[in-house]
Amino acid sequence: MNKISETNLPGVLVIEPQVFNDQRGFFFESFNLKEFNEKTGLNESFVQDNHSKSISGTLRGMHYQLKFPQGKLMRVSKGSILDVVVDLRKSSPTFKHSFTIELSDENYKQLWVPKGMAHGFLVLSKEAEFLYKTTDYYYSEDEHCLLWNDPTINIKWPKIDNIQLSAKDKLGKTLDKLILPQ
Repeated sequence: MNKISETNLPGVLVIEPQVFNDQRGFFFESFNLKEFNEKTGLNESFVQDNHSKSISGTLRGMHYQLKFPQGKLMRVSKGSILDVVVDLRKSSPTFKHSFTIELSDENYKQLWVPKGMAHGFLVLSKEAEFLYKTTDYYYSEDEHCLLWNDPTINIKWPKIDNIQLSAKDKLGKTLDKLILPQ
């Protein structure tokens, strides 16, 4: 059975699977749709799985889609990241608030992020492999990017000497220049 905990952002959930360890290694059920929907009270289905590998200091984000918003279920299979979520739903009581959590191959934690949130992560280990399921397909023409260090949001990123950003993420916009979800 998975343990599910709420966070400071409505709808964002931390999921901790039951892990069975012995001298051979470990086993855990990383996903079960029936259990996920029953325990969360959601009725989600997933259409796409993604897998990324990044080196230390890589920062990916803060991304979201408007016309085709995605719920995301995420975990790390190798290494460690600081995962960050920002509530961009203008009608939410936690609009502009953020949530951060370390996801790693040692803590096995997973994160559910509902539609209407910007998401990103920073690689803390030498390298990290990040896996996530989405509730809608990726449409590059619908992707928007909140500037990772927007002073309005003031995310508490760890001190990293040489943050690695994609060209796309370098062009992220401040909150006041973005089109936002309702």
